[in-house]
Amino acid sequence: MESLIKLLTKKRLKLSIAESCTGGLLASLITSVNGASKVFNLGLITYSNRAKIKILKVNKNIIRKYGAVSEECCSAMVINLSKISKANINVSITGIAGPKGGTKQKPVGLVYIGIKKGNKIQINKYLFKSKKRLSVQRATVKKALKLILSVAK
Repeated sequence: MESLIKLLTKKRLKLSIAESCTGGLLASLITSVNGASKVFNLGLITYSNRAKIKILKVNKNIIRKYGAVSEECCSAMVINLSKISKANINVSITGIAGPKGGTKQKPVGLVYIGIKKGNKIQINKYLFKSKKRLSVQRATVKKALKLILSVAK
């Protein structure tokens, strides 16, 4: 975590995050490091569909048609977060942490992580094997941190 903070500081990059299924775990890990205030701009926990619609301005038709756990919703979350935050790197996370709530089409462990730097947007889909809530959340945060590092370099 310290290396991420140092890299972002060195490159003068600001980071903002909109989390759903991780409930602030990513923001908490980043802000637990001394010096995070130089790089961490904004952290939102938009857990409910209502929060995604009201705070992140995700079009309700996206959620209605594709669901909150979808590439489309994740993309809208990260794009709209970047408008609010004005950070260099924006991250959105939405998924099904479990242990309940999954379906055949969208099983527990399905997570989308969006990352936007400049005009480049990348939406990543993961299906974590574990059906344990904290395991899914931790695996998601680990992937998100790797993505942030890769775009910050």
